[in-house]
Amino acid sequence: MRTSWILTLVAALVPAAAAAQTRDRIRLGLFSAEPVKWDLEANWRVFETALESSASQGIDLVVTPECYLDGYAAAAKDWTAERFAGIAQAPGSAYLERLRALARRHRLWILFGYTEKRNGNYYNTALLVDRAGRTAGRYDKTHLQNHDLRFAPGEGLPVFDTEWGKLGVLICADRRWPETARVLRLKGARLILIPSYGMWHLDNEWWMRTRAYENENFVAFVHPNVSFVADPQGGISCKLQSNRPGILLCDLDLAQVTDSRHLRDRRPELYGELVAPRSAARVPPE
Repeated sequence: MRTSWILTLVAALVPAAAAAQTRDRIRLGLFSAEPVKWDLEANWRVFETALESSASQGIDLVVTPECYLDGYAAAAKDWTAERFAGIAQAPGSAYLERLRALARRHRLWILFGYTEKRNGNYYNTALLVDRAGRTAGRYDKTHLQNHDLRFAPGEGLPVFDTEWGKLGVLICADRRWPETARVLRLKGARLILIPSYGMWHLDNEWWMRTRAYENENFVAFVHPNVSFVADPQGGISCKLQSNRPGILLCDLDLAQVTDSRHLRDRRPELYGELVAPRSAARVPPE
């Protein structure tokens, strides 16, 4: 009888525990600042200072712009292969260890943009670490154009398991192709984070609102000059445009994400032409 009672109690608790693993409420901290090209330490200090002053406000997840640590040095006019090698971070580098320590100290998640050197290649990378400073995911920019050809392309569109369910990441130009956001949504991403450094005009805002609307999820865009979140209805949940470093706080309810319209009514059998042979690769700039 006692064994049966214990088993019944455990069975009753398991669904509750499973439900507690996925949260709907999240407070984003979208960090905007104009980084200095090549100056890792100066950029780190600005980020750390901003986070230290805002961490007490209950932030769950902080996001930086694309390649924030090195100031997106791949696009620098004074770019050289030697300088580029000098700013690239290897997995486990001192700055990445400082990042992990910062996440642990403030008990929050961080998505951090930088240039990474791995297996002899350079990648435009966003590293996701959890509240314990552990790697929760790594995304490498997949769609490379112009100066980005100095990077090797990422080879996948993963989603990452978090406290809030599946989360997706795109980097800057990746957002131009509707297929990228759609793939992440089909893999279960209720929230897509887009660290960026390139264009940030009003047209871009409309594009991101469209991505959110057509996929019925949230899209957070983070740029040195502007940050905002588009909601599943295509509206703007929050926005900060400034030329000074700052963190935009945005509270989201991911329960608003549904599959009741566009995803439910898709006709995949009609979309075969979307999968076409890739064009010839281009040569990286000197």
